[in-house]
Amino acid sequence: MRVYRNFIAGQFVEAGTAEKIEVRNPATGAVFAEVPAATDAEAIEAVLRAAAAQKAWGRRPAIERGEALRRLAESLQKRAVLIGAALAEESGKSLADATAEVGYGVELMRYHAEWARRIEGEVIDSDTPNETLLLLRVPIGVVACLIPFNFPIYTLVRKIAPALIAGNAVVVRPSNTTPTCAFAFAEAVAEAGLPEGLVSILTMTHDVAATLCTRPEIGMITLTGSVTAGRAVLDFCKENIAKPSLELGGKTPVIVEPDADLDAVARMVLSAKTAHCGQVCTSVERLYVHASIHDALLARLKAGFAGRGFGNRATDASLMGPLASEAARRRVHTMVERAVAEGAVLEAGGVLPETSGYFYPPTLLSGCRQEMEIVREEVFGPVLPVMAYSDFDEALRLASDSQYGLASVVFSNDYRKVMQAATAMEAGELYINRFPADPYQGYHAGWKRSGLGGDDGRHGMLEFTQTRLVILNH
Repeated sequence: MRVYRNFIAGQFVEAGTAEKIEVRNPATGAVFAEVPAATDAEAIEAVLRAAAAQKAWGRRPAIERGEALRRLAESLQKRAVLIGAALAEESGKSLADATAEVGYGVELMRYHAEWARRIEGEVIDSDTPNETLLLLRVPIGVVACLIPFNFPIYTLVRKIAPALIAGNAVVVRPSNTTPTCAFAFAEAVAEAGLPEGLVSILTMTHDVAATLCTRPEIGMITLTGSVTAGRAVLDFCKENIAKPSLELGGKTPVIVEPDADLDAVARMVLSAKTAHCGQVCTSVERLYVHASIHDALLARLKAGFAGRGFGNRATDASLMGPLASEAARRRVHTMVERAVAEGAVLEAGGVLPETSGYFYPPTLLSGCRQEMEIVREEVFGPVLPVMAYSDFDEALRLASDSQYGLASVVFSNDYRKVMQAATAMEAGELYINRFPADPYQGYHAGWKRSGLGGDDGRHGMLEFTQTRLVILNH
């Protein structure tokens, strides 16, 4: 049994309690590691050390902060396979996919390092003679970073890289489902020589996370997670009026018009729906197909879903992997059972395999209706409801009829309809003839219950700053 230590202020420290959190391999269900459950005192120490380190870090020229991020990127690159191996074992990803995720994190770290000379304020004319208004961008202070299980390395970088380049310190709480890769990441932080206290990474219970997030030194809480978790973070933010940045649930609609290439669409839908067993925030969650091509596309999807194998990707990387937990598997299956009871037609999958791992087959449902739970609530698994529509206006209305608004997809080569979707779709992202892939330089932000604030690009980096207006009389 592997046992880990929390990373506080640049050092791996012995646990202050005997309480441990078990980590399971989702492909086998077996416990393979234990991580420490941080105490309130340890969380508070991490925050206080971060607050102390941030003062000097925020005063450093941004170009020096950028050099530190580049060193960290190099350290991550050297450890990519080791970090990837930890991630693969606790997530069910293949080693190649897990290592590639570290590689994406390296590139994202380098991208944010380049903002060193691009953090800009504004010069504003004053109404008063001999006076100039200067609007400065300055650090917030200490940022609490709450990391999800599905892309735990990429999302960790997505939060700490812009936070650090903007002059903040961070305290990271990894997911208790996938924490060991975060401690492997911490080894890269230690090697990169960042100032002590600037980055801490601790595993903890929800109660201790509340202690962390409600400390007065915390100026911002950034979360990628569920709507329920987002509401909890907003409660934490109320304590000290901390700034929230939330990327929450999604229910990505995909509209397929008659001029689409059905073979290509079927391949892309299958790939997107089964990537990481559907545990992707922007994964296709509902498919709207024009009535004239509905049956033809459904037949292609049925063949693809029925033929897609699943199993342990450590032994066969071509397979679809497991869900994160047994609870997740049971929840997904229960949603499928309710959909069938409400009249959906099970075209493929929909059975609970008798396996030791948390596997669920690719599942395709036709005959679905807009009011069904399977259409309205996020599944976060390899399940796809399909519906027919009669015209594009109806498709846009159905696609936007959701509590979520993270990403959306349209397959069409008619530029008029594409532009109609671009102005009407109620979502933070719209992809045309492709599936979501979150470009580094874009801005990944959700509408409605999909979140507040956003990640990536200039706008994502500026989320980690606050403004100071200087009224300069001269």
